[in-house]
Amino acid sequence: MITVSSLRHLRIPFSLFLMPVFFFALALTPNHNDSRILWVFLALHLFLYPSSNGYNSFYDRDEESIGGLKTPPKVTPDLFWLSMLFFALAILIGFQINWEFASMILVYGLVSMAYSHPAIRIKKFPWASWFIAGFFQGYFTFAMAYVGLSNLSWSTLLKPHVIIPGMLTSLMLWGSYPLTQVYQHGEDSKRGDLTLSLKLGIKGTFYFANVFFILTGIAFVWYFIEKNQENVLWVYLGAMAPIILYFLIWFSFIRTNAEKYASYSWAMGMNVISALFLNAFFIYYFFENTQILQVFGY
Repeated sequence: MITVSSLRHLRIPFSLFLMPVFFFALALTPNHNDSRILWVFLALHLFLYPSSNGYNSFYDRDEESIGGLKTPPKVTPDLFWLSMLFFALAILIGFQINWEFASMILVYGLVSMAYSHPAIRIKKFPWASWFIAGFFQGYFTFAMAYVGLSNLSWSTLLKPHVIIPGMLTSLMLWGSYPLTQVYQHGEDSKRGDLTLSLKLGIKGTFYFANVFFILTGIAFVWYFIEKNQENVLWVYLGAMAPIILYFLIWFSFIRTNAEKYASYSWAMGMNVISALFLNAFFIYYFFENTQILQVFGY
């Protein structure tokens, strides 16, 4: 029997925060197809990410706030099987495109399991978990979506036109990922998980994120200039402005009282504002880069 608790632990709405990577891949995909767009979106956002969320919740058994759940309900045994069902459905949907896309879903899922499974628990290792999470949720997810959207193969992952934008998404996540851990120091310490944020400290996490936000901004500016898309560059900077403003305001409060403001509500606020503006930007970039609107006379 599937419990309401397990359905909540899937945290399906949390997929919103990873959608910018999908829309970025969609904007650069040369061979659009309506059914492939639908299959890739469903496989990743409705099944793969929730499967990962549920699996990690099953082994973490958090009692305090986690991403997408301020008060997580008690974990029940059916959560494990529900997460496995969602994982299997993601792979099956992947086969609707090709076996390469399905196998990439498999790889992503296995790495995600290794992140929390007690036998491996990558989460215990601060730098490894930081790098792996940013790499797989960024570059690998971008490449996986690109492969699925255009019905391509594993060799696509080594193409410069995939590596460069894919690594840009990883840069974004390497900056923001530690910020999602600042309110979980107590819970992580009790479990013996030395996350990067715990290692850096609260203020150190913000200084670290600040450096990566600057690097990410410079990298995206270079990318759009290289593509002769200065008009897109200004829209990108406009989309980033409220995100950076929120971060700086949050950072100013952290400097006055780190323990008080390293909270779930501030971290989720950062996630929400980032997702809204980055999703909006990459949807705009999809229309601009593909010139689809011009086909319809806009």
